[in-house]
Amino acid sequence: MSKIKAIAVDIDGTITDENRRICISAIESIRGCEAINIPTIIVSGNIFTYSNATSILLGASGGVVAENGGVISEIHSDTQEIKVLGDIKKVKNAYNYLKSQLINKYNNKYELNCVDDSDSRLSEIAIYRTLDEKLIKEELKNFDVKVYDTGFALHITDDQVNKGSSLEIVAKKQGLKMKEIMAIGDSENDEEFLANAGFKVAVANADSSLKDIADYVTKEKYGDGVSEAIRKFIL
Repeated sequence: MSKIKAIAVDIDGTITDENRRICISAIESIRGCEAINIPTIIVSGNIFTYSNATSILLGASGGVVAENGGVISEIHSDTQEIKVLGDIKKVKNAYNYLKSQLINKYNNKYELNCVDDSDSRLSEIAIYRTLDEKLIKEELKNFDVKVYDTGFALHITDDQVNKGSSLEIVAKKQGLKMKEIMAIGDSENDEEFLANAGFKVAVANADSSLKDIADYVTKEKYGDGVSEAIRKFIL
């Protein structure tokens, strides 16, 4: 394992519990790393404003990857630059097709509702988990999009971006190599950024697919697991 010079961490289900309450232990550990100049990069499926606010309140200085890689902020010389990488037009075309299929093919058998913050999303569409992920993937298989189930919502994203590719952009801006990053996550949309990182951590409540690729699976769940990994390998 290369020396860890930065942390990349998901929000929901990783530093927060099942009720989306942030774990105090995770805050303390992240701030402990910041105090010794090891920055934390927030890597989330949440909208940019929520992810950025979380980063600020945590005291994380490494930048932000939001909307599953569709939106990023790069930190360079204390200046933040926000970039939209995902193509929302692609996503809207796929979503509109799915909506028409549910009406015409499935006779309105299923509900299709966007999450409450949908108007704030710049690169993707997130919907409530009232549909089966497999059904959505099947209906959208001819579109250039990817579908993720985060456990909180179903996300339709531009298939040319993901958490891993966007994390690499943010890291490079800070002079970091992916092998120098410890990545921590819990769900299937975290697979790409864990796969690209030098050291991969899955918290105890993570999907089995994430645990399969992890270098370390924590004994504790949620933010307590994040704290466990940080204290074991960094602090």
